[in-house]
Amino acid sequence: DEAARSFNHAAELDPKLAMAYWGVAEAVGPNYNDPASDDRFKQAHEAIQKAVDLSANASPSEQAYIQAMAKRFPGDAADRRKAAEDYHDAMRDVAKNFPDDLDAATLFAESGMNLHPWGLWRPDGTPEVGTEEIVTTLESVIRRDPNHMGAVHYYIHAVEASPTPERALAGANKLASLAPGAGHLVHMPAHVYIRTGDYEAAVKTNQEAASVDRAYIQASGAQGIYPMMYYSHNLHFIAMCASMDGNYEEAKKNADMLAAHVGPHVKDMPPIEGFMTIPMAVEIRFHHWNQILAMAQPDPSMKTTTVFWHFARGMALASTGKVSEAEGEYKIVAEAERATPLDVVFAMPVNNKAKDIMKVAENVLGAQIALAKKDNAAAVVMFREAVAVQDSLKYGEPPDWFFPVRESLGATLLMSGDAQRAERVFREDLNRNPRNPRSLFGLHQALKAQGKDYDAGFIEDQFHHAWKGSSGELRLEDLS
Repeated sequence: DEAARSFNHAAELDPKLAMAYWGVAEAVGPNYNDPASDDRFKQAHEAIQKAVDLSANASPSEQAYIQAMAKRFPGDAADRRKAAEDYHDAMRDVAKNFPDDLDAATLFAESGMNLHPWGLWRPDGTPEVGTEEIVTTLESVIRRDPNHMGAVHYYIHAVEASPTPERALAGANKLASLAPGAGHLVHMPAHVYIRTGDYEAAVKTNQEAASVDRAYIQASGAQGIYPMMYYSHNLHFIAMCASMDGNYEEAKKNADMLAAHVGPHVKDMPPIEGFMTIPMAVEIRFHHWNQILAMAQPDPSMKTTTVFWHFARGMALASTGKVSEAEGEYKIVAEAERATPLDVVFAMPVNNKAKDIMKVAENVLGAQIALAKKDNAAAVVMFREAVAVQDSLKYGEPPDWFFPVRESLGATLLMSGDAQRAERVFREDLNRNPRNPRSLFGLHQALKAQGKDYDAGFIEDQFHHAWKGSSGELRLEDLS
């Protein structure tokens, strides 16, 4: 929005400046997080046509930019996918014809990213078609200009879901200093920090980003997507990363701030409803069962939140010995999962299916009830099913499911006397969630149970460094 206002103001100051209208089209069009509404697509088309009309006096590179953008926003918007592909091909030519123009290369990479938003890497860690070209293009820009904000920003997105997200650490560590007044860029390093297990750094980064965003929103009066999605994303990130490393106070504070911020706007912006589940998620994460049972039922119009409330209550009831009541909540969750259509989305921009999120919830709750009945074998089966569904979810940060279910699976295996399998499960989780304190704790316990004391001591040191909890040591029961 701010970029669009700036480009529009440039056009007011110089109505014959073709690139001002190109900038409007770039700013209001789709991006990695937002596919753009029909109205915005039409606005972008009108702006780029104005740029085309004024392009005779533009430089050769500017003319190339404008002609490429015209392919992105044709008059007939019926086939947006083809338009996006045509733009990508055109920007490849622009980058090739102007090899010293780092912005052209960066925009070419971005055009490829927008063909697979939040889907550059498959769940098995292999790249989607075109991803390797995106990565190498951005690396080429960063080699020539390590401080290119656009390339550093997009590079974080390009590799965060890869098996080697640490590639982006060098740029992530400097990005906030390159744009200290841009809240989203201040926030972006957290996408690398969470993937490399530096949960405390992710919390601090988002605290800074939230502060910058609050100042911007207050000064500009911004409404809509930025305050509801981007600022909220910062609070969500803090709540989830603080939950990961055991900082309950910080997690709860930001989860409550998040719900208070988005709650009044959910009816007008349904995609933000998923944020309303976060206060419950935090209490589940720390096994605060009495707090959960004291929570009022949400507005029934918030269907996903209501299902999550029943899930949370079921977890609390099962964990406090009220098995029959927990089974009643389980039936509600299971029925909701069966009744949810396949096309219902849990949350933007990742767009995982609500049905899949509910399937994880159903199995986790079923496993918790089985544990309450001392049926560990049944619990293992259901935790494994939950893990399988979780593994199939599209990548997002923070993940749409609020904790790694392998923690619970590993703990249950260990409590059942199967330390060897528990070790494998905890190691696999740490491969996916580096330095996850709860899995470090579980791995330490599994190694001790097998008499691997030297390895256990090494892992114990890692756990104590990673865990920021103020409520004492963990127990295995805290992982299930």
